[in-house]
Amino acid sequence: MKLGINLGYWGAGMDGDNLAVAQEADRLGYSVCWAAEAYGSDGPTVLSWVAAHTERIDVGSAIFQIPARAPAMTAMTAATLDSLSGGRFRLGLGVSGPQVSEGWYGVKFDKPLARTREYVEIVRKAMSRERLSYEGEHWTLPLPGGPGKPIKLTVHPERERIPLYIAAIGPKNLEQTGEIADGALLIFPAAEHLQDTAISHLRAGREKAGLTMEGFDVCPTLPLAVGEDKDVRTLADAFRPYTALYVGGMGSRKQNFYNRLAQRMGYEEAAAEIQDKYLAGEKDAAAAAVPHELIDSTTLLGSVERIADRMQAYAAAGVTTLTLSPAGFTLDERIAALRAGTEALERAGLA
Repeated sequence: MKLGINLGYWGAGMDGDNLAVAQEADRLGYSVCWAAEAYGSDGPTVLSWVAAHTERIDVGSAIFQIPARAPAMTAMTAATLDSLSGGRFRLGLGVSGPQVSEGWYGVKFDKPLARTREYVEIVRKAMSRERLSYEGEHWTLPLPGGPGKPIKLTVHPERERIPLYIAAIGPKNLEQTGEIADGALLIFPAAEHLQDTAISHLRAGREKAGLTMEGFDVCPTLPLAVGEDKDVRTLADAFRPYTALYVGGMGSRKQNFYNRLAQRMGYEEAAAEIQDKYLAGEKDAAAAAVPHELIDSTTLLGSVERIADRMQAYAAAGVTTLTLSPAGFTLDERIAALRAGTEALERAGLA
């Protein structure tokens, strides 16, 4: 099992340290550095900056939002980043959610599975440098009856096949991800539930495509906070607002994928209470309603030894790249967490 680092969103207040964190991850041998986008910083600019100031670590989008870009533009961006980074780019895609898709981009959040499948097909075709033509429900290239003609990408990616990941949560999306992608980006993954909530669906998709899980990258992101085991509850409390935001406030009441995931993990009543309170504007109460067990099972908390045990559980569940999101308000704290991650991986016998 390999390690990754997730910088999250640029502009969150720790920008001055993010590059130093990425460079330390590069020095420590982390496999990939991911950056996210929502409705603030864009992913490609951040990734190009990180790639220019690192040597070995891959850079990956977690995620590029599908409603934000035409698929051909995503292929152009991926090919350019792969070329500039010397073959170190990983393309992560996701549909985002209804609030961002419709409120920020003005793109109807409908038929996300079909839209994702078509998007991936077009991106792959464009990145392979075929002349681009496509007829689908959501995209038709070139537009019929006009001056457009099939065009071929002029940029040569460093590699013939850029690894393509999809952020997936629901069973149907996970199955499709297994079928059409090279890896899955997961969030709120509990090792104890991972086979039922994710791996089994990914495997079904791989089998549908006549493939196995061999070579498929199962890549969850977990917050990490290092401390003494007696302080695990205090460490967990720092992630209450984060968990409440996703379980209670991401998407709408009818379309919150993280809330549904918490339900599938056995927290039906708690998930409903968190969402009710969050949507009512009672964010502190929503955070207080998050069960400690939910936080503890979806983060890495405590001593290096305790974190090593949790890493072994994730590896046994089928994780191939464990992406860490180190907690800390200072650069020293985040660097210390990065180093603890590598130490834990070695103690777990997984390095």
